[in-house]
Amino acid sequence: MTAGPLPAPELVGTPASRPDPLAADRANQQSDPVVVAAAALGRRLQALGGMAVTVESCTGGLIACAFTETAGSSAWFDRGFVTYTNDAKMELVGVSAAALEAHGAVSEPVAAEMARGGLARSGARLALSVTGIAGPGGGVPGKPVGTVCFGWALAAGGGDGTASAAGGGRACALVRTATLRFDGDRAQVRRQAALHALQQGLLLLAADPKD
Repeated sequence: MTAGPLPAPELVGTPASRPDPLAADRANQQSDPVVVAAAALGRRLQALGGMAVTVESCTGGLIACAFTETAGSSAWFDRGFVTYTNDAKMELVGVSAAALEAHGAVSEPVAAEMARGGLARSGARLALSVTGIAGPGGGVPGKPVGTVCFGWALAAGGGDGTASAAGGGRACALVRTATLRFDGDRAQVRRQAALHALQQGLLLLAADPKD
């Protein structure tokens, strides 16, 4: 018995009238504060001819993901490092064992080294780093759940996305750090941390005298 051709699938409605299964996702992205902040920072970087690098621990790549939600983000997003463990922080971005031993992974000195290391390993103008305790466990005296340390570093002479001929990145001209404690569950802490990192990165660029 010879099988005939399969019937064409029946389509309900015209292409214009059929529901778009991705429409809700696109609408959510456009209204997501983290994605909106990432796009705003990206536009600023693009206007300046610079790029961003992310070095993330507790946010696990959330900031990098927010950058890439916007089409054309390769114009301003160079690369991202997820440095979840101490070993990853040391191996990928050169955080010193001394800083980790003296201050702990969740500390401003380590956040600063993460940001500097991101610049040194990229052609970016701006580095954003995040390290914290998202919960629900992991809090210690003086560093409760929700504690997040941030680093922002600006490259000397700007950064155009091109690493040096010797294979290195950009020298660091300016580093800012901060520590905040966020309320909420794990997901809420991570999202608040990502949003703060992006918003403050935008403010830092606005204040950069080299603009």
